[in-house]
Amino acid sequence: MSLFFRRIKLPRAALAALLFLSASASWAKDKEVIIEQGKEVVVERNVEMKTRDGVTLKADVYRPNRAGQFPVILERNPYDKRLETFGPRAASEGYVFIVQDVRGRYASEGEWYPLRHEPNDGYDTVEWAATLPYANGQVGMFGWSYSAATQFAAAMATPPHLVCILPGFIATNSHEQWVYTGGAFSQAFNQGWSTALAQDVLARRVSKVAVPSHWGDMKEPPSTYKTLDVGTWEGLATYYYDWLRHPDYDDYWKELAVEEHYKNIKVPALHFGGWYDYFVQGTLSGYAGLKARAGHAAARGAQRLVMEVGGHSGADRKVGIVDYGADSVVDYWALALRWYDYQLKGIKNGLEKEKPVRIFVMGANEWMDLDDWPAPGTVERRYYLQSGGRANSRAGDGRLESAPPAAEQPADRFVADPENPVPTIGGPAFGDSSLVHMGPQDQGQVEDRSDVLVYSTAPLSKPCRVMGAVQVDLYVSSSAVDTDFTGKLVDVGPDGTPINIAEGILRARYRESREKAKLLTPDEVTRLTVDLGATAYVFKPGHRIRLEVAGSNFPRFDRNLNTGGAQDSPSNDGVKATNQVHHAAVTPSSLVLTVLP
Repeated sequence: MSLFFRRIKLPRAALAALLFLSASASWAKDKEVIIEQGKEVVVERNVEMKTRDGVTLKADVYRPNRAGQFPVILERNPYDKRLETFGPRAASEGYVFIVQDVRGRYASEGEWYPLRHEPNDGYDTVEWAATLPYANGQVGMFGWSYSAATQFAAAMATPPHLVCILPGFIATNSHEQWVYTGGAFSQAFNQGWSTALAQDVLARRVSKVAVPSHWGDMKEPPSTYKTLDVGTWEGLATYYYDWLRHPDYDDYWKELAVEEHYKNIKVPALHFGGWYDYFVQGTLSGYAGLKARAGHAAARGAQRLVMEVGGHSGADRKVGIVDYGADSVVDYWALALRWYDYQLKGIKNGLEKEKPVRIFVMGANEWMDLDDWPAPGTVERRYYLQSGGRANSRAGDGRLESAPPAAEQPADRFVADPENPVPTIGGPAFGDSSLVHMGPQDQGQVEDRSDVLVYSTAPLSKPCRVMGAVQVDLYVSSSAVDTDFTGKLVDVGPDGTPINIAEGILRARYRESREKAKLLTPDEVTRLTVDLGATAYVFKPGHRIRLEVAGSNFPRFDRNLNTGGAQDSPSNDGVKATNQVHHAAVTPSSLVLTVLP
């Protein structure tokens, strides 16, 4: 179950109350029998196991109410095991389903710190689950978002009884695909996620002192009585501040980056992602990385990939402001059970005959089965940025042309002002919905700004099928020693509505390496590449392909103060940067698409 409560229909007030429950609270009996799909399922609550260092972790176990031993599906998550919805169905289909609160969360003991304990705890839990009296020794793992991270972490530790995993919507490099992107801090997501998870940490802290005797002298005036001593914010999310102290891709990140340890993973994986998902790059990288570098030939050949539309941005047919049709909606549970039937029960259900990649192609709004990803047969197509030096806003003269500029052209320029950043409108963002609207959205508000450069093709005469990576190859200069460049791929319909497709950012100091910053020389032309991720999208005839270039995307990413110093400085320490995009014959800036001819 994901933190992002799109599958749980709870009022905001009820959700807040739920998150603040004491870790000792219980919603149900320790053991009961329920009916699911006409079958009896035994539910055992708070089943304990000990980790190798003596910490007690607790799980809820769902199993068939009949004699026998069954394969295990294991989920480990930090979002409260009591919110589980898949367990009863899995048990009714002949599985033992175990959902465990990870270390330091809800019913489990220990201190919470993201990712740090998941390899060892995951290994220990898999091996414990395999030896339960009603388990047959075959264990598969399950879950989206952080629950997917626990799967990769456990697989990296190579527990002998782990047979397969099903990770959905998560990073394989927590630095580049989660906490930072292109060197910029993913502010809206990181702050929202850390605050949400800090609520359980606070509840656990408060539960230790929530007794009247804690305040000592009962003769004190009643007016000075503290109904609840909540302490300070310090210690509620220490990892958040550690992340800020490690902006470079250093050993802090490499230790637990999945992509640094692909060779340790020796099991098949069904990777599940979404084109507007916050972790779209993680899903695609996980599939490609394990197919190429997993530690066992059978595992390399058994990787599978499914890409829907929304992911964290939405699971319904309508994502953002676009309706992709009823066929776009995926039955997650049916997909998962089919995978486990094949991997854990050895049922020949046709999966072995199907192509390994299944993607939803937006624009065409249809599913496509492929032999691999990126789609075989794709080619690189460049659209060159051109203008008369006035590409500012959609009212400007920016163009995308298939041929590079044949002569000198004046550069386009914009002012990146940290006090007036370009706002986040849609995309694979996540955070407070009052600040960030996810998925495809109308970009008109952004494109009317003079600090956004806009380049468009003429209306297309035939479809353009983008099936892979998208990037922007820019020749730039700046008055500042450091600044940001953002790129956004946009589809402009015949009515003129611009809809965002893919986007990215690069903090210029990280243009050569994420491991070591290198400042710009002011006003010197340099080449850099902004990665916009990947997509599967058909631009239809009559539509225009558009590129937006700007200096910020806030609050999805933190504002660059343009000083080259620490980003933690007060906002009034920032300076305006005059940035230029060059597109002459010797500086042919371009949008690079991976297309299927």
